[in-house]
Amino acid sequence: MKKVLGGLASVAALASCTPLTQRETTADYVISRSRHVTIKSDVTRSGGLMIAIRHGSSLLIAPSPVSLELARQPFGALTLLSRLRISAGASDCAQGILTARERSGLQREIRLETRACDDGAAFRLVIPPQRTIPLIKLASEQTRFVVPRNDQCLGVRHKKYFNSHEGDEVVVHARDIAPGELYDLPLTCVTGRGGETYALTESNIENYSAAYLTGIRDRSAIAVLLTPRPDNDAVSVKIAMPRHGFATPWRVVMIADRPEQMIANRLVDRLAAPSRIGDTGWVKPGKAAWGWWSGLLAPDVPNAGHNMPTYRRYINFAARMHLPYYLIDEGWAAKSDPNTPADVTASAAGIDIPELVRYAAQRHVRLILWADWNSVKDRVEPVLTQWQRWGIAGMKADFIYRQDQDVVAFYHRLLASAARHHLLVDLHAAFVPRGLDRTYPNYITQEGVMGNEYNRWSRDVTAGYNVRTAYSRATIGPMDYTPGGFRNVTPAEFRYRAPAPEVMTTRAHQLALFVVFPSPLMVLADAPVAYHTSNGNWAPGVDFLQEVPTVWDETRGIAGAFGEWIAVARRHGKNWYVGMITNEHGRTVSLPLTFLGTGKWRVQAWVDGKAPVAIDRRTGILSANGNLIVPLAPSGGAVLTLVRDR
Repeated sequence: MKKVLGGLASVAALASCTPLTQRETTADYVISRSRHVTIKSDVTRSGGLMIAIRHGSSLLIAPSPVSLELARQPFGALTLLSRLRISAGASDCAQGILTARERSGLQREIRLETRACDDGAAFRLVIPPQRTIPLIKLASEQTRFVVPRNDQCLGVRHKKYFNSHEGDEVVVHARDIAPGELYDLPLTCVTGRGGETYALTESNIENYSAAYLTGIRDRSAIAVLLTPRPDNDAVSVKIAMPRHGFATPWRVVMIADRPEQMIANRLVDRLAAPSRIGDTGWVKPGKAAWGWWSGLLAPDVPNAGHNMPTYRRYINFAARMHLPYYLIDEGWAAKSDPNTPADVTASAAGIDIPELVRYAAQRHVRLILWADWNSVKDRVEPVLTQWQRWGIAGMKADFIYRQDQDVVAFYHRLLASAARHHLLVDLHAAFVPRGLDRTYPNYITQEGVMGNEYNRWSRDVTAGYNVRTAYSRATIGPMDYTPGGFRNVTPAEFRYRAPAPEVMTTRAHQLALFVVFPSPLMVLADAPVAYHTSNGNWAPGVDFLQEVPTVWDETRGIAGAFGEWIAVARRHGKNWYVGMITNEHGRTVSLPLTFLGTGKWRVQAWVDGKAPVAIDRRTGILSANGNLIVPLAPSGGAVLTLVRDR
């Protein structure tokens, strides 16, 4: 798929506009409730729309152009018609609406909507319904983020539009991003002013194509680059004017005072459309057993593989672990031709899905089934109707690899239909979160991350990668990373293999990922045998896996160093869980305990032992003031549970 990167010209002239502190009125601003974040919107002298964002007294995003390039009839120079500002009330987000009209020609109207929130700022363009625009045919956006400095950033770079949205978070400087490079969202950057951090991403996508970030020729700005339609490389969006008007996704700048605090940022979700599901009582988060990563390893089952005895073995394991789900991956469905998608409304020979559903239900376990999205995309209703009839709990749809407008529409269609059929959804090789999990709460997790599966065929999933991911991808929404690899070895000892793959992080590091990485559905990577010792007892660390929740009432990023190590605290009910991971460098960290408030707390700790598979268990009583010193081995980690001592 080719895309001409036209129009990515210099915006240096705009960036050098009059400073925000001169020759302007307060009407230009929208100010957050805390007054720490402001966003300015305006119409420039040349008739273009612009925004600028401040964090405290510092300029975070310099004056930057915001525009849409309609195919055939682009907007001409604009003139300001009106401004509306709504101060932050119960919400921490203040709102602004700037309405403009073309100075001549068709005199079409367009709105620039802005939000200033305590944890970031956002803006989007809205074209109201009007007779002169019956059809939206969008070639591109000409929206830029002009960065005043050459900030250090983390992002995942892709070579082509068609990709799995999986990769390492590489270090790149904002002004080193070249035209044509495709950076997935978010791009997380530190400014060098104390711990100030921001992340560029988007939210609330519908009737649109998902965006990448790229550079421009003079490297003065980061540009929004829309994914083209597969049927026309010159067009990104084509749709009849919706009845209520046409809106771009929110362009989001998440902001934090320190890098580790970004993981608690929920701005993407708050800007997304509210839930479209009335009753969500049937949406049950939890953990799942899974056989694909380990190769359906089951030494106690003769001829283990895609057969009923092996599936029953994994169901029994889920029941014994008190896991509510077992995810049956590829291989269960009828397939007459190896070169065509399977028929996911029928079981393969020798496999009886209704019988497995009954067997699992007797043990308080429900099934989630895998499907190639090509088996589903053209027959969503028949497939989901059959799965609901069987009593299936959810779907894992895989191999999507796209984020164009048609695929965005498929997401909405699938998630809405799955909600009607009371099915959870987990999408793989999927574009990264953009708030759809708020709009459809049954969208319980997703990929769009390079997870533990890569240990089967590569050395890519290192401890350093996990830490970098915590500072970037983990900040925008759920990620089906599948933690819990229990064949722990050092990076020097690691050899990728399948079945029975290894991980090059410690056991405690793998436990900590259940706290550090967000996912209401946590899929345990390893086989039942990996979670047992040779004498049949639970392996060290399994007790934590049984206990740790998957949903949280509060999240705090409490300590860390950007891309090097991180400590995350999450509260479930009255109890706190803390996960810490480090890169390949061991360290002793000082963990502040002020997040606990007051009083005494009973602590249980799972920390690195003398070998990668070893766990050192510790317990004690501590006060909510002061710091806790925790040693982390190279590629290591630690987890704590904290319960108020009565």
